Amino acid sequence: MDNTEFYERLGVDKNANSDEIKKAYRKMSKKYHPDLNKEAGAEQKYKDVQEAYETLSDDQKRAAYDQYGSAGANAGFGGGNGGGFSGFSGGGSGFGGFEDIFSSFFGGGGAQVNPNAPRQGDDLQYRINLKFEEAIFGVEKEIKYNREELCHTCAGSGAKAGTHAQTCHKCNGRGQINVVRDTPIGRMQSTQVCDVCHGTGKEIKEPCPTCHGTGHEKVAHTVKVTVPAGVESGQRMRLQSQGDAGTNGGGYGDLYVIFQVAASDKFERDGSEIYYQMPLEFVQAALGDEIEVPTVHGNVKLKIPAGTQTGANFRLRGKGAPKLRGSGNGDQYVVINITTPKNLNNSQKEALQAFAKASGVEMSSGKKGFFDKFK
Repeated sequence: MDNTEFYERLGVDKNANSDEIKKAYRKMSKKYHPDLNKEAGAEQKYKDVQEAYETLSDDQKRAAYDQYGSAGANAGFGGGNGGGFSGFSGGGSGFGGFEDIFSSFFGGGGAQVNPNAPRQGDDLQYRINLKFEEAIFGVEKEIKYNREELCHTCAGSGAKAGTHAQTCHKCNGRGQINVVRDTPIGRMQSTQVCDVCHGTGKEIKEPCPTCHGTGHEKVAHTVKVTVPAGVESGQRMRLQSQGDAGTNGGGYGDLYVIFQVAASDKFERDGSEIYYQMPLEFVQAALGDEIEVPTVHGNVKLKIPAGTQTGANFRLRGKGAPKLRGSGNGDQYVVINITTPKNLNNSQKEALQAFAKASGVEMSSGKKGFFDKFK
């Protein structure tokens, strides 16, 4: 079974710690983000990176993946017991239990499960797409998705009104039957799901006309999600009891909302830190100036000291994104990019020639420009 592919997608070793995985995820998601990378296949690679991080950032899913490969991760070992956020679509997909993956590998034969015991419903996933600013400041979203709910007609019993389910006559409520077969090596006995009750242990003589005996019906469900300020792509929120309905009196599963944040056309973000590329005229950099810089919190004044060079960066304390697991905001870093003037008029050329002369730079009468002479 392939249990290294997800690590390869993120470009990390199988022994990488959680911080290394998170750092690699940020790097790869920026590299292949559809808003930043228009190359063919970038969008699929971006989705592959998301899938890998969603598994490897969850300790239980990662353990299942390391042991069983992608089949173990997809079967959802653990994955429904935690709350709040974890490290990193739309629509819903359920998480099965341990007995499902055990059966898929070994064909059943594990400890017998009481078919009449309460079982919690499946967990679901839903992806919410957020604008850059929505992730920074938080927002309330209303989402709609389909889930299994208890049938409103029979209240989950599966039986028609006035009737009730009976214990299966073939398996006596066990949900399983023993089958004996003659084989070339002798008589073999195996256990299989009862073909009458299909593992439920119950027979419904007169099924409910609404759910046809399943006890569940598919319903379009709406829920409001309060997105906290400072959320990042791949993080998820658990909404308790918003998943599928359980069986035999078991509770509803949970809904895991996964956030996907769009890139900004102005800022770059790394956790709670924000970066802004600031173009600056070389005169301003040489002489110094006070400029206005945009931040996610509004424009602020910034003093540029004389002699500032390209690549210099200045920190604006508290002007970054809110810290999701802490208090206050991160910082914003302003990175200076000095621009070279184009299409100079005569006055500008004369001023630069005078500057060159005062600087002791001899200008050629050839076609080479002022900045070429500096080189």
